[in-house]
Amino acid sequence: MKLPPSSAGFVAIIMVMLALLPLSTDLYLASLPGLSRYFSSSISEVQLTLSVFVAGFALSQLVLGPVSDRYGRRPVLLVCGALYVGASLACMLANSMTILLVARFVQAIGACGGTVVGRAIVRDTYGEGGTARMLGYIHAGVALAPILGPTVGGTLDMWFGWRANFALLAGIGSALLATAWLLLDETNRHPDPGATRLKPMLANYRTLLGDRRYVGYALCLSCGYAGIFAFLSGASFIMIPVLGLSPQRFGMLFGVTVLGYVIGTMTAGRLSVRLGIDRMLEFGTLLALASGSVMLALALAGVQNLAALLLPMFFYLIATGINLPNAMGGAIGPFPKMAGMAAALMGFIQMSVGAGVGFAVGRLHDGTTVPMTAAIAAAGWGVFLIYRIMLRGSGVRKQL
Repeated sequence: MKLPPSSAGFVAIIMVMLALLPLSTDLYLASLPGLSRYFSSSISEVQLTLSVFVAGFALSQLVLGPVSDRYGRRPVLLVCGALYVGASLACMLANSMTILLVARFVQAIGACGGTVVGRAIVRDTYGEGGTARMLGYIHAGVALAPILGPTVGGTLDMWFGWRANFALLAGIGSALLATAWLLLDETNRHPDPGATRLKPMLANYRTLLGDRRYVGYALCLSCGYAGIFAFLSGASFIMIPVLGLSPQRFGMLFGVTVLGYVIGTMTAGRLSVRLGIDRMLEFGTLLALASGSVMLALALAGVQNLAALLLPMFFYLIATGINLPNAMGGAIGPFPKMAGMAAALMGFIQMSVGAGVGFAVGRLHDGTTVPMTAAIAAAGWGVFLIYRIMLRGSGVRKQL
């Protein structure tokens, strides 16, 4: 028997689908310094396990979105779920950095299926008006992944080593695959036969990229996520070897900081319908600008401690928790006939920017907080300026 869309179980499965991305990036963060020692690799090489994952995630969205519009959400989810489980096991068994990087790329394709399909299912089920509200509530639940993930991952690393993190990811993927097979019904009631044909696909992408507000929302989302990814890429290499935290304590403090994201997403869920997407972004982008700027100013002043790092990041995450679901809803809401493609292109832009920022933070790492905080401040300025230049007062679109 399939779960009805209004049920708590249905929403919980969507949460796990969307949580595959943060789980896959955050669970093993405390293990990054240990991976550097295990494989005798540089910091930038180990950070490639994050950047390669994000690059694979970004590229696969361009295919999986249209495929889900053509063949349905359920087949894409099941195939990608199987890929995710197999790649997670390959990561667990990797005996070289090359094998680990290849497995991470394939793992990203599997995780991507969960995210693209999950967002499209929300649009299929709740319509344009309810998408931002439901994504706000769902992302509040998804935020448990980066809160608990680093703590659980740090504990597993301390007791069993880094391979245990990928074993846990394989288990989560297996549970999701079985649950989706048994309980999820197809939500794409209007499959598009032309969605995977090259000419209509390119035409659809041109439609999306030609929509000023779609591009503006996608860039707001991307800049906000870039700041988070800069923190993911650099935090463990500062907080563990430089500030002297254990992997377990790092995970706990990281999780406490990510509570800011939960506060932001819950705020979005409660207020987006009442105040509207653009009014929420008005406040969220300003908060991102202020918190990122304060973080960089403290770093440039030579203040290098946990409070100077984590307190501004807490407020940046509140801002991002407000901005992300509203930007997602604003981008994909007006495109019910190509919700999968709209979600996929938006995600491609988001993850491409994130991968580039993560790579830059790794390359510029100098043992201080300056490179990471500069990237977060730039992301805050970016989301602030993009909203004001491209979105504020730019009018309302017709539904396509």
